[in-house]
Parts: sequence; C-alpha cells; structure tokens
Amino acid sequence: MFLEGNETLLKSFEKELIITGFVLLSLLIIRYITNFTIKKIAKRNGINDARIRLVCRYVTVTLLILAVIIEAFVFGAQFKDLAVVFSSVFAILGIALFAIWSILSNITSGIIMFFNFPYKVGDKIDIHDKDFPVTAIIEDIRAFQLHLRLENGDLVTYPNNLMLQKAVTLVKKDAIDDINEDDSEAV
Repeated sequence: MFLEGNETLLKSFEKELIITGFVLLSLLIIRYITNFTIKKIAKRNGINDARIRLVCRYVTVTLLILAVIIEAFVFGAQFKDLAVVFSSVFAILGIALFAIWSILSNITSGIIMFFNFPYKVGDKIDIHDKDFPVTAIIEDIRAFQLHLRLENGDLVTYPNNLMLQKAVTLVKKDAIDDINEDDSEAV
C-alpha cells in the first residue's frame, strides 16, 4: 500500500523530476566551468588559494539560490507567489542588512579586488590616507579586510572598502621575498 502511493506520486511528478535532473546537471556544469575559469584567472594573476576558495564559494551559493528559484517554477509556483515571498524576505533582510552595510561593502569590495586589484600578497604598498597613512607589506587579503605588516612588525587590518576608496601606491613588488631572504641570512 505504501509503495503504491509512492509510485503514484512519482508518476504524477515524472515530468518535473526529469526537468529537475536537467536543471541540476546544467547548474553543476555551469559551476564547474565558472570555478575552473576563476581558478585559471586567479593562478595567472598570482592570487592565493584562500581567496580563490572564497570566490568559488560565493559562486556556489549564488547558483544554489538560482536552483531553488528555478525549481519553484518547475514544481508549479506562480511568479506572484514567489514575488510575495521574496519581497517579504528582502524587506526583512534589507532592514537587517542596513545595520551591517559596512560588512556587505567590505565583502563586495573583496570580490571586486579578487578580479581587479593591481596588488597581491607580498607587495609593499603606501596608502595615502590623510588621517592614517600606511606603508606596509600585504600579508593576506581576506573577505573583509587586508592584513598589512608594518615595518616595525605590527599587524594592521585594513577594510577592503577603504582600499578601493583611497589612493594606493606600489612601493615594491614582492617585497615579502626580500624580508624572507634577510631572515634566512641572519640564521
């Protein structure tokens, strides 16, 4: 009796399940191609693996959200039904995210910096900030901030959105190699 109910259910949704298979397969292929392209671009530009994984994770989450939306339409949801759900969700998220807009700004800046940032880990840069000028070596580039090592050894975290707003000068390319060489000579 239980199996008969499942067979009837499967037959009634046979078309939707086949479409679901095609949608999921297509999105997996798109994810693979996109991640492959991101990794290829990143390796060519000398971007570290942690940043590559972060951007690939953003792509995966975006494709997952897209899959849920497509599947809702496949299984019969109407646009007006989804519009009500998404407008409610976005209203709540909008209010919540307004309070943390700077975090979103830093994440967005981190994504922009991944694809179009002339400096990489190990470069010595000079940030022209009127209140807090910084000359340091980029030690790491994270989702929210850069880790900068000052000449006196202090570690400074600098928000990604400020990196895109301030004038930055490249003082020396691959300056971290010079520090590592000096340390090995001292031993």
